[in-house]
Amino acid sequence: MDASVTPRPAPTRARPFEKTQGRTPLWLRLWLGRDLAPSREEFQAALDGLWVGDPAMDELVAWMEEYGRGRGHKLFQQALKQGVDSLTDAPEPLVRFFRRVETRPDWVDPELLELGARFIHGTGEGATFVLRDLALMGGYLLSGFNQSLVLTGALTEGTGRRVARTGHWWIDCTEVGGLEPLAAGYRATLQVRLVHALVRRDLDRREDWDHERWGLPLSQVDMVATYLGFSVVMLNGLRLLGIPVTPGESRAVMHLWRYACWLMGVQEPWLVDTEKEGALRLHHTLMTQSQPDWTTPELARALAREPLAHRFPRLQGVRRRLRYHMHLSTSRYFLGKEKMRQLGLPDHILPWFPLLTIVPRFTYYSSHRFLPGLRERLQQRGRAFQKAAVGTLRES
Repeated sequence: MDASVTPRPAPTRARPFEKTQGRTPLWLRLWLGRDLAPSREEFQAALDGLWVGDPAMDELVAWMEEYGRGRGHKLFQQALKQGVDSLTDAPEPLVRFFRRVETRPDWVDPELLELGARFIHGTGEGATFVLRDLALMGGYLLSGFNQSLVLTGALTEGTGRRVARTGHWWIDCTEVGGLEPLAAGYRATLQVRLVHALVRRDLDRREDWDHERWGLPLSQVDMVATYLGFSVVMLNGLRLLGIPVTPGESRAVMHLWRYACWLMGVQEPWLVDTEKEGALRLHHTLMTQSQPDWTTPELARALAREPLAHRFPRLQGVRRRLRYHMHLSTSRYFLGKEKMRQLGLPDHILPWFPLLTIVPRFTYYSSHRFLPGLRERLQQRGRAFQKAAVGTLRES
């Protein structure tokens, strides 16, 4: 995607081009308007992206190392919370970075950001189930994503903490106005971006990071696939749970995450406007990902057990077990029996929870969305469900 990138050998985790050229089902070709398989140019761009990190933040982290990581981090935090203009005689690298992120791209549409956030609010717990039991759990099948967790010692330790922090970040980003400069979602996104760059820098220097196999740690392509999980994967999962999505709502959600992930460091050429473009981009990036390995069941089992540590004010033991089985059945519904087996999860689990709730959810959502008063109630109650779900997570 970036013409300035010097071509490097394809990391061995990527599939050979010939194996990316599978047949596209007719219905999918009609929807996309083309074959799903990448062209040679598109696939080469994805391979090149495995060697690209986040140049702007990587440059800032390199400056921090020279300036003093502690002092540099303190200045970063002040600029993050109060704006770079609050600093007296701020170092030029810091000014350059924050001037860029504090200035919204011309393509950002505040009305679409608000529409996307309000739609997400109305999806209630459905969105949290999709993101957890489809996007996150399914992502563990792609072992290339798991390697940074292996080498940072966070493979299975701190699962609850990671899920909780991701949940709080997602809530902050999807608040109305949450991505405004200095707002909670803006601050949280740049904080995560800094952490990613620090991890990337540290792993890139380690002798046990296999560059030939994995490419650059936390690469641009890895970030792109993650970003599309919050947009394309979520929208498709919502439909499968019985929540209809209009074309306008789809566009708004895609727009919100396009901006959020621009803030996260995803480069402009990788950002997409529509769900169709996102589906194509997601498929092309997944062609560079590796097959399940030993890390897959380790992470999946830890995530599956995580509800057993949730906090509930009453009947905690019963509700923990119920939540555990609800999430397992939802993963089974989304991923199927074979993928459950690859994840090391019980493959005899039936998708009882989604099947029992899909019709009531469709009926409730459809009956509330078209009348302004009921639509507002839907959004308020849905957001309360989402915050309550995140509130049950333990960060320890």
